[in-house]
Amino acid sequence: MTVTNHPPADRRPGDRDAPAPDYALATVFLEAGRDAGSSGTRRHDSSAARHFLLWLDRRRIPVARVDHAVVDQFARHRCRCGRYSPHGLKTSDYMGRVRRFVCFLEDRGDIPVVDDIERVDGHLADFAADLKAVGYSLVCQRGHHSEAEHLAVWLRLSRIRWRDVDDLVLDRFARHDCVCPICRKRGKLAERTGFAHRRRGATRFIDFLRERGAIPAVVIATASVEEPRLSAFRGWLKRHRGATDETIRRYLHEASRWATALGANPAAYDAATVRAIVLNQGPLRSRASMRLTATVLRSYLRFLAAQGDCRPELVGAVPPAPRRRLATLPRYVSPETIERIIGACDPETPVGIRDRAVILLLARLGLRAGDVWRLQLADIDWANATLRVQGKNRRSASLPLPQDAGDAVWTYLERVRPLVRKERVFLRIQAPFTPFASSAEISGIVARAVARSGIEGVPKGAHMFRHSLATAMLRAGANLESVGTVLRHRSPNTTAIYAKVDVTMLETVVQPWLGDLSC
Repeated sequence: MTVTNHPPADRRPGDRDAPAPDYALATVFLEAGRDAGSSGTRRHDSSAARHFLLWLDRRRIPVARVDHAVVDQFARHRCRCGRYSPHGLKTSDYMGRVRRFVCFLEDRGDIPVVDDIERVDGHLADFAADLKAVGYSLVCQRGHHSEAEHLAVWLRLSRIRWRDVDDLVLDRFARHDCVCPICRKRGKLAERTGFAHRRRGATRFIDFLRERGAIPAVVIATASVEEPRLSAFRGWLKRHRGATDETIRRYLHEASRWATALGANPAAYDAATVRAIVLNQGPLRSRASMRLTATVLRSYLRFLAAQGDCRPELVGAVPPAPRRRLATLPRYVSPETIERIIGACDPETPVGIRDRAVILLLARLGLRAGDVWRLQLADIDWANATLRVQGKNRRSASLPLPQDAGDAVWTYLERVRPLVRKERVFLRIQAPFTPFASSAEISGIVARAVARSGIEGVPKGAHMFRHSLATAMLRAGANLESVGTVLRHRSPNTTAIYAKVDVTMLETVVQPWLGDLSC
């Protein structure tokens, strides 16, 4: 009788003399997980680990060399591993068990991991405490902590050091197709908000680590050094023109487009070169962009002339960009509509109380969105019921604080505004209670209030209240000089646009219609 000796199921026929894989690591993994799940779960974990060890042995890959690329190669291999089914490789659950086994080996030291941050678990616990102390809601606390934990696992799998995390790495993390060995609530991210939530939590954790010095702060390397003359132009705009930071940013961005086309020697500038900067622009440039080019170029030439670097008469060579200021009517709404928009703010909710205070300041004082955005606690004089406003060109003005607007601001400060060390009056309602990023968010508050009121066909920007206040004043009998004083206009020509809405005055000067009479 002939007896045929078959090779073990875990070995190929050609590996008769090769040593069997060391399954001791899978046994240790199984023992470590006895308290973590049911016997069925532990059995599946052990099977996945043994399958992975067999594949490593056949590929002659040492355990110490395992990384994310090796695991990914294992997931894509054409499985002919004896009793192990190839269908398991196609499931995220099976590969999750393999990755948990790899993490277990990394924690044991069998797979070396170069890391530049100690006690990640300790930082995660401190991060959770910080989220609670700042005032995040319980849902946000859990979400941010979960994404921080997720980031730690993903960085380890990707072999990315903590000190190398930047915006590009965070983008990769936010958009990666997750196969990380971590229990997630959902298998797929929400289509519209999932990536943003993932990145938001990871960014918050990285900022937390940088603040406490666990990882070095990012040094922002500029792609190119700013040209010295543009740097001097920046200082001139700030010191001599009183321009705001946003205006300086826009001017410098525009000037950087054509500064090299003017030439390196301002003394050699001529009228033809100056005119070509404005006239020879692409067809996609809008009319407003053309006006901005002319305005910035004119300001830049004035700066060079003040420095003695170019001829002063070159300022007149800049072609005018016509802006027909009086060609349209100011966009305004009636006082009744203003009151309906104010009434759309719920006085019982934190958001409604804040929004009502913002809109009343815009409507009663005709403030710009930037005025409300920059308003600080020290600008309110409660004893004298006045408000100090930093307007354009850093010009400060003191305005009377109306009763209803003052009451609304006081209610917001007393009942809604969080107790944080911020100088700005209006902050975000949700943690971390930071000031608004720009004045555009003030206009956003107005747009949402208009939408809640259900009013159709009205402007949705914050400037609508400024136009409406001026129009109401004129129709109540005020003259243009008084309107200009309230709106803080430097030139009467700026206020002249409102003369077209003074119907009573226009009726006194209107000429009778001649009809079809020939000239």
